[in-house]
Amino acid sequence: MSGQTPRQTARQILTFAVVGAVNTATYYVLYLLFLTRLPYLAAHVLAFSLSMVGSFFLNARFTYRTRPTWRKFLLFPLTNATNFVITTLGVYVIVDVLGAGSRFAPLLASAAAIPVTFVVSRRVMLPGADSVPEAATPR
Repeated sequence: MSGQTPRQTARQILTFAVVGAVNTATYYVLYLLFLTRLPYLAAHVLAFSLSMVGSFFLNARFTYRTRPTWRKFLLFPLTNATNFVITTLGVYVIVDVLGAGSRFAPLLASAAAIPVTFVVSRRVMLPGADSVPEAATPR
């Protein structure tokens, strides 16, 4: 991760995980709140959408310390899609391939998804941060 010390990258990963925990708690509280007035699927979609917006702004401010833009905002759902694919595959592997129980499989799969989701999120929030500066490329 060009231009950053390992310590800065570690701080970003830790902050990303904390924001993810806050986002999950926010989603669940909103889901339960909306569930009192809406069908479960509507409650889920609304809570998920609102928590994703919150996650975008929290990650922009605290994780990446960057200015939020419309472009980043519109690309941010890619991080959730990445997380969904990895956790779904992870749950399948843990339960059906490894034969472990399904109760804690989503938690393990979610933990495994953090590094990959972080990389996708970082590319959305800090475009060009991982590229080599032009002055450093050999001619």
